[in-house]
Amino acid sequence: MSLSTTVAPNGTVDTDAVRATFARFPSGVTAVCALDADGTPTGLAASSFVGVSLDPPLVGVCVQYTSTTWPRLAHRPRLGLSVLAASQDRTCRQLAAKTGDRFAGLDWHATDDGALLLQGATAWLDCSIERTVPAGDHEFVLFRVHEHGSQPQRGPLVFHASGFHTLSRLEHAS
Repeated sequence: MSLSTTVAPNGTVDTDAVRATFARFPSGVTAVCALDADGTPTGLAASSFVGVSLDPPLVGVCVQYTSTTWPRLAHRPRLGLSVLAASQDRTCRQLAAKTGDRFAGLDWHATDDGALLLQGATAWLDCSIERTVPAGDHEFVLFRVHEHGSQPQRGPLVFHASGFHTLSRLEHAS
């Protein structure tokens, strides 16, 4: 196997090439949402969701420091993480938009603590922030799960190679 290098002679890494390499790993897409201080729905889409621990139940998401939405969510007592279903690609694009009403036409409900959960998701988690960790140009946010649920009949939305996909089961191992 031959590996091509993306490191320049001065030791710097080609960030576009690294982005293309990262894009080879498929990931689910999660909406991180809450009601902000004035009761307005606020949220963002994240493809960096990861299960971290079962005891205690912890999950994580990476958020860019340049996000203008995260500062409005970072101090909320509870946040809803909705694992988007295969049919929610438009929802993802809407939540990732830089302008406009990100929640126009979306079905959602809020918990008494202000976590906002999207209808139609394949799974949802009602969380609070456990801690944050600086991670390069992102912040890794570790969430404690307080409540959760799933709709196993709904397949997840998968982000791979800069596009949306669905899953299909392999009938036989290769």
